[in-house]
Amino acid sequence: MGYAPEMERFRIVDVVDAATFALLPPCADPAFDHGTCDYWEDRERGSKAHRAGWLESAVAQGEAPGHLAVSGRRPPANPFAPDATERPPNPFAPTGAGRVASNPFTLDADTTLDANPFAPSRSARPSVPAGGPRKLGLLGRGLAVFGSYAKVLVLEEGDAERPAAYAQFGPLSAYPRALRLRELYSQLPDAPLPAVITCIATTAEAHQRGLALRLVEAVCDDLAGRGFFAVEAYPEANARPHATSAATTAFWVRAGFRVAVDDERFPVVRREL
Repeated sequence: MGYAPEMERFRIVDVVDAATFALLPPCADPAFDHGTCDYWEDRERGSKAHRAGWLESAVAQGEAPGHLAVSGRRPPANPFAPDATERPPNPFAPTGAGRVASNPFTLDADTTLDANPFAPSRSARPSVPAGGPRKLGLLGRGLAVFGSYAKVLVLEEGDAERPAAYAQFGPLSAYPRALRLRELYSQLPDAPLPAVITCIATTAEAHQRGLALRLVEAVCDDLAGRGFFAVEAYPEANARPHATSAATTAFWVRAGFRVAVDDERFPVVRREL
């Protein structure tokens, strides 16, 4: 007896910070990992492999952001430069303690935003915190302009919640590998450029329960609301189960996409929004 999708209770979360990034579910194949994959962002050397080190903070504990650390050591001193105590202070250079030096020609930080009484004050633009996992930084690149680049479907099971599906998407320009693949086919329309869904995956336990289809539908609704006219995906033909997060052509057809390029290795599916 099949599982009735309407019985599922779930919520869909945008990945926008460390807390929501922590909801990324594990891949069905443990050799891969959503939290460290940069396959679509790096067209030459991107990988889907599980790289646990990439989940750690980019800034070592106790170090100031921006401090260069190589194998836990500080950069060697410059033997040709005078000792720091002998150099005259430079009001335009950052201090050695990781703080920005004061500039005698600017207003105080507390008054800078209100320097022009006729200009509206600017609210802080959304962004992910500096120094977090590399993948979170990649997902947060477009927060200020585009919005979220990823969503997680979280199953609600009694008083507990369990992340079950993951989708990554965004403007074509955010994914160089997708752009390179798309350039192979002159029959695809040049304008307006589509959004893309690069990754759609469920956990092994949630497989074949219709959750990925629901997540794709939520992503398409979101993209339409952001002004996109079409969305494309690039499945891998003949890939073994769980070896690809780009799903299969048959999956995308069930999700309302049509086959725009019927290539035996790199097909393209497209859905008008």
